Amino acid sequence: MYKRILIPVDGSETSNKALVAALQLARTVGGRVRLIHVIEELTYLSGYGQFGGYSGELITAIREAGTKILGDAMAIAQSAGVEADTLLLDNFDGRLAEVVADAAKEWNADLIVVGTHGRRGVGRALLGSGAEQIIRLAPVPVLVVRLGKDGGSKAA
Repeated sequence: MYKRILIPVDGSETSNKALVAALQLARTVGGRVRLIHVIEELTYLSGYGQFGGYSGELITAIREAGTKILGDAMAIAQSAGVEADTLLLDNFDGRLAEVVADAAKEWNADLIVVGTHGRRGVGRALLGSGAEQIIRLAPVPVLVVRLGKDGGSKAA
């Protein structure tokens, strides 16, 4: 069964719903989780320096924010009584889905649990679907959790 569950977290409501669902599953099967946060280049383009690099202050602030997101997720995992660890990954070269897939391979994950906003139409075309890309590249099964119309989580 799913004993090693990888959970990409970004602090969003959908990410937190996926986290809770993954923790429930891990607790049920006696598994453990790895919480990862990926720092993406495109998220922080406004911090690109005039000479072709990122300012040291911006990188530090981005990493601190990622560390806080992981710390908050770890607190939730600990309160659920699930064994967990965290990993902060810089992604200035590849796509989010590639980084998640590589992390799953390196850790020998059995399952990836990811939240999705469930965007459709133009919103999906403009913003893309991180969950869809993860599904396409994942070396293991992916459980996708989205917010329901009432704000509750639903497995997709």
